[in-house]
Amino acid sequence: MNKGTDNAHSGGLLIEFIFCVVIVGAVIYTIWRLVVDGFLPQPFFFEPNDTFADWFNTAYWARDRGTYDVWGSLYPPISFVFLRFFGMDHCYPKARIVESSPGLAPRECDWLGIGSIFALYILDVVLIYLLFRKYEKRNQLRAILRTICLGLGWPLLDGLERGNLVLVSFACFLLAAGPLLKSARFRYIFAGIAINFKVYLIAAFVPLVVKRKWIAVEGIVLSTIFVYALSFAILGRGTPAEVLYNIMNWSSMATVNPLDLWFSTTYNALYSLVTTDVFPVTLLVGSRWVNVLAVGIPILQHFTQFFIVAAVAVTAIRPEAVSNYRVINLGLMLALITSESGGYTPVYFSLLVMLEPWKGFGRKWAIISCYVMAVPLDIFIDPITQVVRDTYIYHATTIMTFWLTLSPFVRPLLIETVAIALACVTIREVWEDIHQQRWAGRSRFRHDHPLLPWVRRPPSPPLARAGRGDDLSPTVDH
Repeated sequence: MNKGTDNAHSGGLLIEFIFCVVIVGAVIYTIWRLVVDGFLPQPFFFEPNDTFADWFNTAYWARDRGTYDVWGSLYPPISFVFLRFFGMDHCYPKARIVESSPGLAPRECDWLGIGSIFALYILDVVLIYLLFRKYEKRNQLRAILRTICLGLGWPLLDGLERGNLVLVSFACFLLAAGPLLKSARFRYIFAGIAINFKVYLIAAFVPLVVKRKWIAVEGIVLSTIFVYALSFAILGRGTPAEVLYNIMNWSSMATVNPLDLWFSTTYNALYSLVTTDVFPVTLLVGSRWVNVLAVGIPILQHFTQFFIVAAVAVTAIRPEAVSNYRVINLGLMLALITSESGGYTPVYFSLLVMLEPWKGFGRKWAIISCYVMAVPLDIFIDPITQVVRDTYIYHATTIMTFWLTLSPFVRPLLIETVAIALACVTIREVWEDIHQQRWAGRSRFRHDHPLLPWVRRPPSPPLARAGRGDDLSPTVDH
């Protein structure tokens, strides 16, 4: 084993250990603040009485026929079928206290729902560790450190605090994209379930066509359709037209409140604020900054999208040079930087980034950025206002301060730089594969067109075995 391989297995452990100490310390501080104040500090959700609301609001509408025409849900039917099974019907009122919520009563009554939220979170952490342990067979310490990053990091904790169905979707995504399941058919099924819980995950698996994983993509698409049809038959509502209409309607809505920046993972909300008249941004920062943001945000987004598309495109030239999880991650990040999907979504691409070895600037930057985003703390810039709120934990009334913080402005930039870094690493890997004529050692592609000039064709199998002693492919796909 050469020195470079040794460094890839053991390098960066001190840096990752320090980040994990910071993450654990931040979690302890957050718990202390929760005990003292009765609510979670920023960057967690700003309404202290809205804890677990994503679960219980959705669970209420699973029992109300106005799921799509009244509430305007973006979720396919499987979310509501799932919550019907993991909830107690008698805990949900027949009439809503407010327009979209059943109030706090179900959270006090539905112990099955509360228990399911924490059970799913624990399942996610266990699966994360099992996956990293399988990848990091030579360095179990790194598997533990990266489990801490994802399991105690802000994105997954945000999903836990919200009671979001990302807890279910993430487990299915991990089983579909990772090597924990030996059966390809089971991986296809879990991919279909994950996509039905979070529609944007379809973007993660479609790019596998450039890896010539035709059967895998077909299996995932068929599984997605089957899961949708089955859940629709059980629920009895939620046609594709209804879901698509609600998604398009939600996407066209402009940001009307600076608090929408609170947990943003893209600059879409900020761009909406500076290009509309719903909030006086110009009076606060001046017209010069408004013009800079109005021009710069789209340029940055399109620049990142270009790099991702270019990386996926060049992968088609040398599919063996790029790992499966990298291609999945590029497709996923293209979707996540294009539309706002919530503060918990970095947990998906962070999982795949943490499968990267510690080598090269691009990979190291992506890994460190995911560690930074995992820290469940924020840096306060300036107070916005003080408000009176009721808390869910203590059932008390308290005064809390909304702060303008740093993370809504830094987090989207970090995500886009992670995407650019992985795209650049991918393009470099393909170029090295071409430059070193590695295709000439892959006899199974001897009938393919080389696509590029001056590329040596692979020889027939007997000649290939005679001419080389080992596989020249730099990547072993799972």
